[in-house]
Amino acid sequence: MKLLAGFIVILIIAVSFAAVYFQNLRGRANLTYPIRVACIGDSLTDISGYPTRLQDMLGTNYTVRNYGVTASTVLLNTIKPYIDQSTFQWAKDFQPDVVVVMLGSNDAHVTNYLSIGSFVADYEKLLSEIQGLASEPEIFLVKPPPIFDNNLNLSNANLVEGVIPRIEQIAKEEGFTTIDAYRPFVDYPQYFLDGVHPTPEGARILASQIYDAIIQASELY
Repeated sequence: MKLLAGFIVILIIAVSFAAVYFQNLRGRANLTYPIRVACIGDSLTDISGYPTRLQDMLGTNYTVRNYGVTASTVLLNTIKPYIDQSTFQWAKDFQPDVVVVMLGSNDAHVTNYLSIGSFVADYEKLLSEIQGLASEPEIFLVKPPPIFDNNLNLSNANLVEGVIPRIEQIAKEEGFTTIDAYRPFVDYPQYFLDGVHPTPEGARILASQIYDAIIQASELY
């Protein structure tokens, strides 16, 4: 009887910790399985395969969906603002519990960058729509990977000097968690097919960075 009672106590404690862990992932009590993860981004999300790798890493308690839109931007004064794409509406309809936003590479395009002064306001508008979801998701902002030599008119100098500092500014002011996808790749151009898009191994490394951030954030509770 003592052994059975001890087992029941341990079971109750374990269940309680699990409940607190997942409840605090986003701060609400009605979180259900599987935990929904929306990967928002441009072609680095759309075609890299990293969301599939992330799904494999997180396991069956999570559902990871790819909401990347090739050539999309944070900036509104471009040909393809992400906020205007139907894919963004689908991401919101998904009512995610976790949102990973990796945008900014196309904002470093030599033409798009002319509007960089609007980046913070435009990004905050995008994030405000995500924050307004009924699911109250946990939001992670990814600092994009480096841009190496390419034929796409994308500038690493623009990324480093204009885009990433503004992402850091938003994260600091609004309290978002950042994921650094720049530093792990800065000396490894071989992980990019065309200087911009990750190879399969690059996608795996990127997914592991995002996986670590999600798991580390959940361990704070």
